[in-house]
Amino acid sequence: MARTLVISNRKGGSGKSSTAVNVAAELAAQGQRVLLVDLDTQGHCAVGLGVKPRRDTPTVHGFLAGHYGLRQAVVESSWPGLHLIPADPLFEHGGVGAGELQLSDALKAEQLMDDYDTIILDTPPSLDGLLINALCAADRVLVPFVPHYLSGEGVRQLARLLFRVASRGLNERLRVLGFLPVMVDLRIGQHREVNAGLSHQFGAARLLPGIRTDIKVAEAFAVGKPVRVHAPGSRAAADYAQAVQVLEKLWA
Repeated sequence: MARTLVISNRKGGSGKSSTAVNVAAELAAQGQRVLLVDLDTQGHCAVGLGVKPRRDTPTVHGFLAGHYGLRQAVVESSWPGLHLIPADPLFEHGGVGAGELQLSDALKAEQLMDDYDTIILDTPPSLDGLLINALCAADRVLVPFVPHYLSGEGVRQLARLLFRVASRGLNERLRVLGFLPVMVDLRIGQHREVNAGLSHQFGAARLLPGIRTDIKVAEAFAVGKPVRVHAPGSRAAADYAQAVQVLEKLWA
């Protein structure tokens, strides 16, 4: 039975898709069977994995709109054990059809939970049916954030939303796995202050080692490869590898 991880932050530009792609690639490199589901209509997960969907390619948004089953949208990446369900950039966010548990129910009914070790859901920052479906399907939430004031506020907004989902009985197993600083430079005072504030509010154990600023992450997306493949000796590759090690310990 797969474990399910949502990558989310209510603040846009917080490194969700780069984190989703690189965490998924790191887990697959360790021998796990990983399914990455891109609920963000920007479609950046496909870009990061070098997948080029055609206009008629099934997507997670087409599934949510009721056009076909979720399993029909699964495509292989170029890396063993790593599959993707791509996004539809033309999907209108009000088009989720069958309710808050649609994704959760399909993952079980179509036996995708049996086919994978880890399912990762990349989410949009907007508060709509896409994000709620992801949270209802998840066991844990990983929150990447750029350590400045607005991202810190996005984290707090997400925490309030998680409480709402759990308290309404939609997903009582939902928990925050950790907070991941990205594009971080601890020589900057505000970065240290935001990290310290989140550590104080949510607990030091949940604040993961950060992903340092590294142009190799953007370069990797430009060539459609995870950073561990594009630049295995880079500090970003080392940082993501370390972050995944910590995530595994927190999840154990």
